[in-house]
Amino acid sequence: MHFFLAPATALSLLGASLVKASVTVYLCGDSTMALGGAGDGDTDGWGQYLAQYITRPVVNDAIGGRSYRSYTREGRFAAVAAAVAPGDFVIIEFGHNDGGSLTPTDNGRTDWHVSFTHHLPGAGSQTCSTVYDGVAETVLTYPAYQINAANLMIAKGAHVILSSPTPDNPWETGVFVEGAESRFTTYSRTSAASLGQLFINHELYTYQFFQTAGLATVTSYYPNDHTHTSPAGANVVAQAFVRGLVCTGSTLAGYVNHLGLAITGTCN
Repeated sequence: MHFFLAPATALSLLGASLVKASVTVYLCGDSTMALGGAGDGDTDGWGQYLAQYITRPVVNDAIGGRSYRSYTREGRFAAVAAAVAPGDFVIIEFGHNDGGSLTPTDNGRTDWHVSFTHHLPGAGSQTCSTVYDGVAETVLTYPAYQINAANLMIAKGAHVILSSPTPDNPWETGVFVEGAESRFTTYSRTSAASLGQLFINHELYTYQFFQTAGLATVTSYYPNDHTHTSPAGANVVAQAFVRGLVCTGSTLAGYVNHLGLAITGTCN
């Protein structure tokens, strides 16, 4: 017995195949994700290694030295949103440059935080005014920038993955120390839940992988400071993200290839 697809059905399946094949993964982040890492010739960002573990093309738009605030002000989220198509994925991870203070000099990266008033949590709609590079600017909280950025992508039909920032070297003191959860991790989890989007605890999975790797190996991953990893270290950080991705059972996990599926580790 032979079966034939009606023309309309065949075209429909072809269209579905083409849509699936066109799915792209975009990355927005700082130097820990970006090409060239800290720009010192010794480090690299984990975003450069993600493509070897998934079957979809990856566009790494991470830029060193950026925070949610500066990436927003420079129009970078808007540029990514202009490029995405329905069904694409946008992974957003910031935090290493979002702390600090607006005084005595505004570095253009710091988000509004509780320390500015000593009584309000920097996790909502609070704002303050500043002048950066001669231009008046209203500074938002980390979650406000985060949710605004995610909504730009969601409006284009993209799937957003909010990822917590990676930890600094947990072996820096010579013994393994897993620090308390970063406030940026907490913010990211809460924002993702409010948006109905995926959260990856990249911080926790990286801790897990680095604890297993041990002192000597992880020390070699940090050639110049306790934040930026070597290419080998960046690859392990990418593996930690992929493991988190698989453990969530997200839609993007369906695009993880055999190399990604071979990555082992406890699901948190």
